[in-house]
Amino acid sequence: MTDFIQVFTTVDDEAQARELARALVGSRLVGCAQVLGPLQSVYWWQGAVEEAREWLLLLKSRADLYPDLEALLRRLHPYETPEILAVPVSAGSDAYLAWLNRELRPRGGAVAHI
Repeated sequence: MTDFIQVFTTVDDEAQARELARALVGSRLVGCAQVLGPLQSVYWWQGAVEEAREWLLLLKSRADLYPDLEALLRRLHPYETPEILAVPVSAGSDAYLAWLNRELRPRGGAVAHI
C-alpha cells in the first residue's frame, strides 16, 4: 500500500484542461497531470440524461495533499459541480513513486498561490 492517489476530473474544453493541468502541477500539489480526450460523457444532470464532449485529467498526488488539491481544483474549475474523484494507488514502480514524491510539495509545506 502507498500513500499516493490518482485524482480524476473532466472539463469541456481542451485549452481549459491544459490550463488546469499546468496550474495544478505548478502548485506542486500534483506531480503529473495527463490530459486525455476528447471523450464522450453520458450522465444524469438536473433530471435528464445529458451528453457532453469532455477532456479527462488524470492527476498524480499524495493523500495528505488531497484537501488542498481539492480546494484549488474547486476554485479553478469551471463546472458548478465538478467531478473530483480520488482513488488510492495500491502499488507502483518504486522509481516512479520516488520521482513523484520528490516533485510534490513537501509534507507540511505551504500551498503555492495560483
